Amino acid sequence: MTEDQGWRVTVFKAFLVMLFAVYSIKLFSMQILSGDVYLTRAQDISRRTFVIPAQRGEIYDRNYTKQLAMNKDSFAVSITPAEVPRGSMETVVNAVSSITGIPADEINAKMPKQYLQFFQPVEIAANVPFTTIAALAERKNTLPGVSWQSKPVRNYADSGSLSHILGYVGDITRDELTSLYNHGYKQGDVIGKSGIEKQYDELLRGKEGREIRTVDVSGRRIAGRENVRVHPETGKNLVLTIDANLQTLVEKALGPRIGTVLVMRPSTGEILAMVSYPWYDPNIFTNDPGSGYRALADDPNKPLLNRAIQSSYAPGSTFKIVLSTGIYSEKTFSPEQTILCQGVLNFGNRDWLCHIKRPGHGRLNLHNALAQSCNIYYMTAGREYLGPDKIASYAKEYGYGELTQIDLPGETAGFIPSQQWKENRFHERWVAGDTMNMSIGQGYVLVTPVQMANMICMLVNDGKIYKPHILKEVRDPSTGAVERSVRPVLLHESNMSPEIFESVRRDMRNVITRGTAQYPLNIKSVQIAGKTGTAEVGFIDRWHSWFTAYAPYDNRNDENAIVVTVIVEAANKWEWWAPYASAIIFQGYFQNQTYEEAVRALGFQYLMPVQGRRE
Repeated sequence: MTEDQGWRVTVFKAFLVMLFAVYSIKLFSMQILSGDVYLTRAQDISRRTFVIPAQRGEIYDRNYTKQLAMNKDSFAVSITPAEVPRGSMETVVNAVSSITGIPADEINAKMPKQYLQFFQPVEIAANVPFTTIAALAERKNTLPGVSWQSKPVRNYADSGSLSHILGYVGDITRDELTSLYNHGYKQGDVIGKSGIEKQYDELLRGKEGREIRTVDVSGRRIAGRENVRVHPETGKNLVLTIDANLQTLVEKALGPRIGTVLVMRPSTGEILAMVSYPWYDPNIFTNDPGSGYRALADDPNKPLLNRAIQSSYAPGSTFKIVLSTGIYSEKTFSPEQTILCQGVLNFGNRDWLCHIKRPGHGRLNLHNALAQSCNIYYMTAGREYLGPDKIASYAKEYGYGELTQIDLPGETAGFIPSQQWKENRFHERWVAGDTMNMSIGQGYVLVTPVQMANMICMLVNDGKIYKPHILKEVRDPSTGAVERSVRPVLLHESNMSPEIFESVRRDMRNVITRGTAQYPLNIKSVQIAGKTGTAEVGFIDRWHSWFTAYAPYDNRNDENAIVVTVIVEAANKWEWWAPYASAIIFQGYFQNQTYEEAVRALGFQYLMPVQGRRE
């Protein structure tokens, strides 16, 4: 060996020693110094976490006796692609398609080519009935890779008019996930889309469980290894303020008329009944979500719209309660002072009509003007003594133009116009004719039924309005124990004196005893105070029919006192039905009668629609 060769051997040996030393140091670091870190990583790689969905909490009526929303036993079908023998996927997919009724193209779309080597199950169908599962089980030996598991779905039993209150559920969308990701939501979650289901989704959805399985590098389970299972937690049960029996009574009293009814308890803000017609079947979003939603969305009668909180209307003569409050408060002229009504008032080169009595009422003071719903009186008082700013101020005092903050999503605020708004919106000055229209609840004024119900609640409570709410209690799903009760929340308290509200209530009682509602509300079982309303909306033969009232008048502080607000839209063939529907509701509620019993007691069984009558 030459000297040069010996040098090379020495360098090579030194290189080997250094390489061995480096590997030894690295091995020591991995096994000793960082052993725990790499052990955890190895365990994570060999373990897969599978989600166990939580059942949604159930929803009950106020007595916790009737289930309004529950979970129905159902199944989900999955295919584990890597467990299907090569070349057999098409056969398996076609067989599953023929049994489940799901098109083969839809199944294939859920399992792209990159999934074919996965040992992870891919869900291809949910809400699968037991009969279909039985058919799959019969052919289990010829369907490799096909599996199924329990997956309850939402079910609404006899929901009827409750659909707008309960809402419905559906798969989370990309936009929803973007806004809710930080709240623990993820792709594939089922969430509330409207109503109580949406408002209290975080309470209802529960907490999903986990199953941690030990698998090999391909994702296949390793036999003999114990799995770790964390059981899911069922969502909370919700008890609503809704009285199921009263809801049925109200539903029948409104009948198949486009409109809405609200029944509230003024002392707490509880909603005892809420009906918006037309309604829909929320189960359609479970059974046929795609075409079902499109059919409802395309319906010109808008069944998805909760008219009680999402529609705003001209209030018509019910708005005269606001004017009466202003007249009593401002004292710019005496309530005993009379204004002459001759049936027509010529002002601004236009004839303004008093629709309830074309020949005219003669001379009326404030008390008789509200009872007879005299347009001439209120147009004159609004124009000459109050003005638009004060009218708007008193309307807002009652909560008009503001959200009531009811615990349902999608509420609209209605609208109370102002002089500045008109100038900005139309580039036109406010004129006296605008004030006259505003004084009788026409023109630009818009209110929601829940706002109108709040107005009556404020009168009953001498100036206090409690936040309307539908949630009564949150209960433990296992024991039924009450975890939280909803307490009344004061929304607004007026500075006006109780005497003012007392005066307005007395005039509202006159509406029933000797005014526009004398015939339909002639009920002996309970004393009622209220106001009728007819709102023009552009038709020559149809108007909105309003009625809003409370009872008992002689004992307004009774814990069973209620406020009823009804509107029957002008989309219906004209019938002055709102007061009659209210009469049935008051009779049924205070006498504990069904709809049929209340109708017989009032003698309404042969009642024909009142045609052409206006106030």
